[in-house]
Amino acid sequence: MEVNILITSVSRKVWLVKAFKDAIKQEGIEGKVVSVDINPLSAGLYVSDKHYLVPRLSDPDFIPIILEICKKEDIKLLVPTRDGELLLFAKNKDEFAKQGTQVMISDPEVIEICNDKYRFYQFLTRNNIPTPKTDLPNQINFSSVYYPLFVKSRYGSGSKSIFKVENEEELRFFSNYVPDAVIQEFITGKEYTIDLLTDLNGKVLTVVPRERIETFCGESYKGKTIKDIKIIEQAKNLAEKLGAIGHITIQCIKNDNGIKFIEVNPRFGGGAILGIKSGANTPLLLLRLIRGEKIKPQIGNFKENLVMLRYTKNLFVSDDKVVGDS
Repeated sequence: MEVNILITSVSRKVWLVKAFKDAIKQEGIEGKVVSVDINPLSAGLYVSDKHYLVPRLSDPDFIPIILEICKKEDIKLLVPTRDGELLLFAKNKDEFAKQGTQVMISDPEVIEICNDKYRFYQFLTRNNIPTPKTDLPNQINFSSVYYPLFVKSRYGSGSKSIFKVENEEELRFFSNYVPDAVIQEFITGKEYTIDLLTDLNGKVLTVVPRERIETFCGESYKGKTIKDIKIIEQAKNLAEKLGAIGHITIQCIKNDNGIKFIEVNPRFGGGAILGIKSGANTPLLLLRLIRGEKIKPQIGNFKENLVMLRYTKNLFVSDDKVVGDS
């Protein structure tokens, strides 16, 4: 069975394209990796077997164009990679399924919970999963809270629009400055990202915690795999309660008081290659799932203390290949 993969918003995710190409080669099957982006200068386009330029997400033709590409290229698995597109693909995944394309995406309600820090906080507390206390500005008394605190944008992920505030004056300012602000308990400790994969029914297959040693623009650039049983068990419980599907990334902080979960991104994270190289090869497992194989859980089957040191590489492309589709 030929398995063709489509990666959307590929941008500079060269590592993800190569991970799926390697998985196809390792399986010894026919297949190709196709990618799309709006920017013709996206490096990931030019390491793919085929690529297309597509309109912006807000364009009403975006989904019809992606559907047409999937039909033309006989795509079996579509992998969304950008927060802004997740909900749109979740709402349209049945349309893709009708023509034989499985979208690696959770249900719309799961995406909405993960995209909304206050709803996510409510979900975690409702399920007795430890998390920093999070309030809306109109729910707190500015003069009687304990500092420092975090002020964050309620929607989206990453490190943008996050401010540490030390007093009431700063809290009032940033609560108005940050759009749709939430106010969150400030906690310290070691930060971890967990790469987790479920099958297409939500059964957890792999869980790989990695310590975030150094980050840039919210992405892990230096990290180390950690075999922490408590983090693994609690992350597995969170994913099962949430009903996540496919490869997701979970953020948590651990200190002497225990583990507190911060957010879930229901997609591949920027540092996911560390988990893949440690032995939890999620692109390979996704390939096997798409081919109809039954995969047994492989929780704990990864190399501990594997360190990742990311760096920038250069890609050179002839100018006549930069414009248009391949």
